[in-house]
Amino acid sequence: MAYQNPDIARVADTLKSVFESLDDKRAIMRSLELGSLYDQLKTLPPDQKAGFGKEVNELKNELQSWVDSVVETADEHPSIDITAPFDINVAVKDQPVLLPASQGTIHPLMSEVEHIIGILSRMGFSVYESREIDDDYHMFTSLNFPADHPARDDYDTFVTDEGLIAPAHTSTMQNRILRAGKNDLVKNDLPIAAVIPDRVFRNEDLDARHEHTFYQLEGIYVDHGVSTAHLIAVLKSWLGAYFEKDIKVKLQPFYFPFTEPSFEFVASCVFCNQKGCNICSQSGWIELGGCGMIHPNVLKEADIDPAAYSGFAWGFGIERLVMLKHDIEDVRYFHSANLKFLRQFK
Repeated sequence: MAYQNPDIARVADTLKSVFESLDDKRAIMRSLELGSLYDQLKTLPPDQKAGFGKEVNELKNELQSWVDSVVETADEHPSIDITAPFDINVAVKDQPVLLPASQGTIHPLMSEVEHIIGILSRMGFSVYESREIDDDYHMFTSLNFPADHPARDDYDTFVTDEGLIAPAHTSTMQNRILRAGKNDLVKNDLPIAAVIPDRVFRNEDLDARHEHTFYQLEGIYVDHGVSTAHLIAVLKSWLGAYFEKDIKVKLQPFYFPFTEPSFEFVASCVFCNQKGCNICSQSGWIELGGCGMIHPNVLKEADIDPAAYSGFAWGFGIERLVMLKHDIEDVRYFHSANLKFLRQFK
């Protein structure tokens, strides 16, 4: 198209020369050259604006027709699913031969999680999923963390710019579960019994015993007259069934904001029967995790009367249990995708 105004004709020639080189053809509609013509229109005398504006609009329509023709041509080609490694993108004869499913196995960690859940389900516990992103209230406030607790600092916990948190424990579900179970607890006299096995995230220095991402098993039980004796009995029964051995247990005083009293749960070494070995550092005992009686403030936050009800909770690292059961010396093996390691559990 021929343009009478020399400025418009010059811009048309410039845009036509660069159009083919553009990866995104639609970008021509946002070009600085076209924008400058509209800016120029605002400065013209009233008697020149009509003719100039008409030609600028004609140029804009011509540019749009260039874009539309390219888009229509592109639409004639079949779409490609870029997430598919082959299937619809490759002829059947060219597709690689897949390994038979019989050569695959469930990841050892997932297999053990299923086994653990099976034991606790038979003991009467319901199973819940956690969340992989949560808020400050469920991570800290609902669990009686003081405002100045070190775990709230960014250097200790993964926090997004928006203030959301990658949970460092599956206890973030505790308030939700207590609130959801309150009605049956009060009106139907049914205990709250739940476990939450899921991934958690911590700012850890990585070594054979520590990972930044791992699985934790949270357990909660609330009813009338629940005591530390019930806590010990439940954990001992569950761990005895998991390790397939009768184990001795003991509690060591500790501190957690969400339990009072709080303990480290220690079990007799399942490898040496308390004779002393490298795994238990010759002590005959292995620390498995934290536990305790649910703090009254946590029950109050869930609108449960601590004068009428009590409960216990625990949190154990699942990888640690699996490492003890199968004599695995390095926690990093679980997420390494090392086939030599994984094939041992086929």
